[in-house]
Amino acid sequence: MVDNDEGYIGLYRCLLNKPIWTQSTPEQKTILITLLLMVNHKDNEWIWQGEKYVCKPGQRVTSLESIQKKCGKGITVRNIRTALERFEKLEFLTNKSTKQGRLITVLNWHLYQVELLKSTNKTTVDRQTTDKDLTTNKNDKNDKKDKNDKKNKYSDFVSMTSEEYQKLLDQFGITGTNERIEALNLWKGSKGKKTASDYLTILNWERRKKEDKPPGKIANKGNFDQRKYSDSECESWYKEV
Repeated sequence: MVDNDEGYIGLYRCLLNKPIWTQSTPEQKTILITLLLMVNHKDNEWIWQGEKYVCKPGQRVTSLESIQKKCGKGITVRNIRTALERFEKLEFLTNKSTKQGRLITVLNWHLYQVELLKSTNKTTVDRQTTDKDLTTNKNDKNDKKDKNDKKNKYSDFVSMTSEEYQKLLDQFGITGTNERIEALNLWKGSKGKKTASDYLTILNWERRKKEDKPPGKIANKGNFDQRKYSDSECESWYKEV
């Protein structure tokens, strides 16, 4: 696997008010920043024992010893193990042992780092422009529109804007949002389906779950239990928005 030492990351000031910072020890803060610097900012592929593996942005396959080395002096393996357990409880990351090593996944990586990239690109354009104030104001409005409309990939087949993703987080939390995105991703990937809006599709699924019945012909069969029907029958329940 190629090391990931180039580039930069976004570090938001609101971190100073979060429990993961205010209630962490100096050692844990060092580990926190080190992990943010270690994870990938783009897909990283490598071959291990003849098999191909891919790490997504915000992920890194590593080890306690490698993290300790990156942290530098004063940080022990025990410090790192304790920090990882605490960060998991705070839903900052997930930490899983794999055949290739320890897979670290920083949750919500896309939400913050993609916005940083947009902001940086906008700053570069603003520095290069020499137009009048009126033209600059027009460009700013277009930038804001692009920022709101731009869709980010949250899995292989699921994309939405940062604003839509944040709304899902507000409604379902980190775990619930990830579960719903993964369910939609599996459905689209396995069925070859396309949706006009992945965000609205997830909300539509939630509405139909609460109604506990599918649309159309299946509705007259009484209370809806997905396990009672075939894939073709359930297809109408999972129809696109």
